[in-house]
Amino acid sequence: MAKDLSKDILNAINKKTGKGISENAVKKIASGVTSETMKDEAELRKLIKQVSDMAKVKVTDSTVNEIVKAVKASGMNAGSMEAIMKMMMNK
Repeated sequence: MAKDLSKDILNAINKKTGKGISENAVKKIASGVTSETMKDEAELRKLIKQVSDMAKVKVTDSTVNEIVKAVKASGMNAGSMEAIMKMMMNK
């Protein structure tokens, strides 16, 4: 993901949630993410929970299911991940 897009997404998340999520907090979670995390549904759900806890935003089971479905369908390339992030920003 391009650095400017990453900052844009972080800024949009902070604006939408009214929370002050730092770039370092995101990097801390991201450092533990591997390609296996995205392939293993239990690990992906755990990651979604970590991110929602960090943002102090409740994520419904239906939204978690949507995210998991979108990630599985995406094939995990950078372009599809950007599309998923944009989709989630519009929720």
